[in-house]
Amino acid sequence: MTSLHDVYINRVAAFLPNEPVTNDQMEQVLGMIGNTPSRVRKMILRSNAIKTRHYAINPETRETTHTSTELAVEAINDLIRQGMDVNEVSCLACGTSYPDQIMPGQGVMVHGLIPNAPPYEVLTTAGVCVAGMAAMKHAYNAVRTGEHQGSIAVASETASAVMRGEHFQAEIEQRQLDEAKPEIGFEKDFLRWMLSDGAGAVQLSNQPNQHELSLKIHWIDLISYANEMPVCMYAGAEIRDEQFVSWKNVTKEEREARSLMAVKQDVKLLNENIVRCTVENALLRLIDKYDLRADEIDYFLPHYSSGFFRDKLLDGLKNINFEIPQEKWFTNLESKGNTGSASIYIILQEFLEKFSLKNGQKVLCYIPESGRFSSCFMLLEVVNGHK
Repeated sequence: MTSLHDVYINRVAAFLPNEPVTNDQMEQVLGMIGNTPSRVRKMILRSNAIKTRHYAINPETRETTHTSTELAVEAINDLIRQGMDVNEVSCLACGTSYPDQIMPGQGVMVHGLIPNAPPYEVLTTAGVCVAGMAAMKHAYNAVRTGEHQGSIAVASETASAVMRGEHFQAEIEQRQLDEAKPEIGFEKDFLRWMLSDGAGAVQLSNQPNQHELSLKIHWIDLISYANEMPVCMYAGAEIRDEQFVSWKNVTKEEREARSLMAVKQDVKLLNENIVRCTVENALLRLIDKYDLRADEIDYFLPHYSSGFFRDKLLDGLKNINFEIPQEKWFTNLESKGNTGSASIYIILQEFLEKFSLKNGQKVLCYIPESGRFSSCFMLLEVVNGHK
């Protein structure tokens, strides 16, 4: 039987397009819907505590500056600038919530734009926020099994591409014909002020860095509760009379008039279940499985979608007797926004940049997903002390 190899994160990169966009600039960059300011924008921004974020949109011309594929390649290019040789890796795993095209897969589109890349094994992972960690786990297992000596995991999002005001024009016109309020539903408008653009990438190998810090991956654990939970966050579909209706099964006119391709979320379902499912239920399994102890965690890197959930997350940890004090937490939601599947990569990159880490310290990462309630935890260990 082939023995398993230790796996190390050798390099981490992040790419955020254009200058930061403030709360006051958001609606100008994304565009108003029906020439009417959003009634819920300020309320949502107060709750989510995000102050700046990035969009792949030129704020002056409103032209698109990057596709999701191009953002991913920019993050990989940063790995190359840090010293990664594209020939040292042979596996590429790419995650995203909303790819640029239905086919081919996002991974091969990214592969095609990496400068001087040789042939790779390529995997595309789908989903919502956990898609980025599904990519990371494939890249991790590729090295762990010995099939590959080095791999890349990357995740990217261009949420702005489907949140522009003009994309909702057909729905607004239909609502006006129906004499309804000329505004979109809360489940769509809510996410326009929550999501933003960015990408992150990691290089993995079976050897730690010789002269600088590495992160050993102890384990990556993903779990889905779709067996017991309904759909909560979705795009390319709608829920009618408690039935999930695909964009494939409606006419083109219906798709546009009902904004089926927009990202939507059942906020009540989210608020009532996200901590119970993705923190309490998911982490309880791991405490026994890995003999995990809260007092052994030096840093906690949570990807929560909104500041609204920060204290609720702490309460969830307390409920299962796994309290990690908030002074051990690090997130950059306030300045980088919620970049979906790329968020944990972007958090990790800034964390390594800002903190002076010591050999042996343990870092626990938490990535929830409300698509149909999935969760991922990853345990890392600092190797070789200070950079």
